[in-house]
Amino acid sequence: MILYPAIDLKDGQCVRVVHGDFATATVFNDSPAAQAKAWVEAGFHWIHVVDLNGSAEGKAVNGSAVEAILSSVAVPVQLGGGIRTLADIERWIEAGVSRVILGTVAVRDPEMVREAAKAWPEQIAVSVDVRKGKVAVQGWLEDSDLDALTVARRFEDAGVGALIVTDIDRDGTLAGFNVEVFGQIADAVSIPLIAAGGLASVDDILRLRAREGVEIAGAVLGRALYAGAIAPDAALKAAA
Repeated sequence: MILYPAIDLKDGQCVRVVHGDFATATVFNDSPAAQAKAWVEAGFHWIHVVDLNGSAEGKAVNGSAVEAILSSVAVPVQLGGGIRTLADIERWIEAGVSRVILGTVAVRDPEMVREAAKAWPEQIAVSVDVRKGKVAVQGWLEDSDLDALTVARRFEDAGVGALIVTDIDRDGTLAGFNVEVFGQIADAVSIPLIAAGGLASVDDILRLRAREGVEIAGAVLGRALYAGAIAPDAALKAAA
């Protein structure tokens, strides 16, 4: 299982929020690039970056911070937040992003996502952000009437590299992973699933690994990692 330490960008800083609410933002590092380097030095092999301002505004806002991260680490970076067009995707892949995450357009323009996955095989991830059973869009500011499986199944056989499923109701709360929900989706689609939202302890990683059914491909580590509830070496050992 691949672990993805998260770097959420707000106003140029590395922050964590609860339930996606910007008003709850806690700044953990004024230098996202330094934070990315720290996670690589701790042993992580991927970095998960989200432009929070961009996700709400529908365009890149923290682009300079993303570019600083890309220039500071040699490991692959996956990036989401405000990426809405093929031109946006092309720009970031040319800049060095290994995987581009599409969320809002996966709901509103699935054909564009399929086109992107065809143009950049395995370099497109679909983000399915779930709140009370429905998929949220536009930086989690709006709810759609679609459930997670409906969105996920749109992209079967499209060449999408990963499905990032976020449990918004638990995100940033250290409430623990809802392993059953992640497992149900993983079992229902062929796209590798990355779990996000609520991870609280190494036990969550072990429970993901131990569940019967399709293997969960990865997990995003957020507040628990920043708060010291999870030690990088223990998390990586549990995921190995």
